[in-house]
Amino acid sequence: MGVADTRTGEPMSADSFVRIGSETKTFTVTALLELVDEGRVKLDDPISKYVKGVPKGHRITLRQLAGMRSGLFPYTEDADFIHDLLSDPQRTFTPRQSLAYGFKHRNTFAPGKKFQYSNTNLVLLGLVIEKVSGHRLADFIHHRVLRPAHLRHTLFPRGNEFPHPHPRGYTDQTLSGEVADATDWNPSWAWAAGAMISNLRDLRHWAKSVATGQLLSPRTQKERLKTLPTGFPGTSYGLGIFKTNGWIGHNGSIPGYETVTVYLPSKKATLVIMMNTDITSQGQEPSTLLARAITAVATPKNVYDGSATAP
Repeated sequence: MGVADTRTGEPMSADSFVRIGSETKTFTVTALLELVDEGRVKLDDPISKYVKGVPKGHRITLRQLAGMRSGLFPYTEDADFIHDLLSDPQRTFTPRQSLAYGFKHRNTFAPGKKFQYSNTNLVLLGLVIEKVSGHRLADFIHHRVLRPAHLRHTLFPRGNEFPHPHPRGYTDQTLSGEVADATDWNPSWAWAAGAMISNLRDLRHWAKSVATGQLLSPRTQKERLKTLPTGFPGTSYGLGIFKTNGWIGHNGSIPGYETVTVYLPSKKATLVIMMNTDITSQGQEPSTLLARAITAVATPKNVYDGSATAP
């Protein structure tokens, strides 16, 4: 299982908390879809109805944001953002500050024309949830998603707090390219797109819950699972969720940690992977390599490949 701390050799523990990165998107979009069920927002509303200053926002819908088809530039690919984050990993970013890095750029394509994985989309959806609900995103997700789903060990941190026990997280996403301990880096920059924390027990439960729509109406869950091509063979993307060779769910990557949480309805099988490194191997994310290897043995007719959501 590897070690939780390379200095002490402490082994990984099955009850550890980890930062779940982009798996946060499944929680944010679930919260949005609950507002859809209540008739408080519509998936085909333009983002300009809720958030001002979005480039071509009058043409971009909430559905396109949740489905990664907005054409908005991913702020995490902006050179200034990368420099500012890695120069001071403890810095706190507000959602508007993160978005500003992306809004400097022209949109990469017309809304709906193709798939491009972008954290910009989910930060905007977080702002929509706050505006419509009148609550902080973290509070709304806690009361409307985590509590009903009985996820007692999943949280949306305010800063770099991290419940114990947790493994140290190792990354080579540094200005020097050297490996660093990213355990206590502030995830505020990822916010609605990737700041949450969870553990194995909760993710195992959440895998089936999100894949089967236990918190949503059947009609809304059906909309969520209308996936469109990503350009990666075997993988399509819905609303904050993907399908890859039969598996439904999401993966996550944030400096120091990677996760995969997916459910295979045909076999009623669940796969959860938690890792304390995001250092790539042969240009691929370690969680994708491990999930692919496991499913090649356990479900050879349904081999996982989450490449479409690689950052």
